[in-house]
Amino acid sequence: MKNVIITGTSRGIGYELALLFANAGHNVLAISRKIPKEFIENQNIVCLGLDLADVTVTDKVKDFIDSTWQHVDIVIHNAGALLLKPFEEITADEFEYIYKVNVFGVAALNRVVLPFMNKGSHVVTISSMGGVQGTMKFSGLAAYSSSKGAVITLSELLAEEYKERGIAFNVLALGAVNTEMLQEAFPGYEAPLSAKQMADYIYNFALTGNTYFNGRVVQVSSTTP
Repeated sequence: MKNVIITGTSRGIGYELALLFANAGHNVLAISRKIPKEFIENQNIVCLGLDLADVTVTDKVKDFIDSTWQHVDIVIHNAGALLLKPFEEITADEFEYIYKVNVFGVAALNRVVLPFMNKGSHVVTISSMGGVQGTMKFSGLAAYSSSKGAVITLSELLAEEYKERGIAFNVLALGAVNTEMLQEAFPGYEAPLSAKQMADYIYNFALTGNTYFNGRVVQVSSTTP
C-alpha cells in the first residue's frame, strides 16, 4: 500500500488516476479545485479542494501529512492550466497564472513533500510534448508549452539533487489524449487515447518507473494534433 498525492483530480486523467490507486487499495490525497462526489464516497481518498496557484496550499498539505501519513511514496503532478491566446494578447497576469499552476505549484509542493519521502519514492511530473525541445509547437500556446518545458528542466535538476537520497524524479511528456483540456486547445479534435487509457499507463509508471529511470523525460505520444 502506497501513500500517493495526485494533483488535478477533478476531471480527466487525474480523476481516473485517483480512482485507479484508491480502488487498488492505496491511500490517495487528491488535490483539485473541485471535489468529485465519487471521491467523497471512497474510503481510500482524502480530498483537498485547493487551487495550486494559492500560496497557502502547501501549508494545508504539510498539515495533512504531519497528522496522518507521516510519509509519502508517490507524487503525481498532473494539474495543469491552459491558455490558448495569441502571444501579443496575453497579459502579464495571465502568463503568471499559467506559471503559478504549472511550474511554481509543482516546485512548492515538491518542497513541502520531500522531507516526508524516503528511498524508493517517486515524483512523476506530467508535462506535454509541446514542452519538449525540438517537437512540433502550436500557435497560441506560448504560456502553456513554455511552462511545460520549465517543469521538465526542474525535474531533471531535482533528480540530480536528490539521487543520493534515492528519490526519483521523472517526467511523462504526453501527446494527444481525449480530455477536456485537449478540447479547449484543439476544439473538435478526436485523440486516439482516452483519459482512462493514459491513466492506466501513468499508474503503472508511477509504481515501477523509478526502478528503471531517474531524471528521464519519457515521451508518451501516439500522435499530436
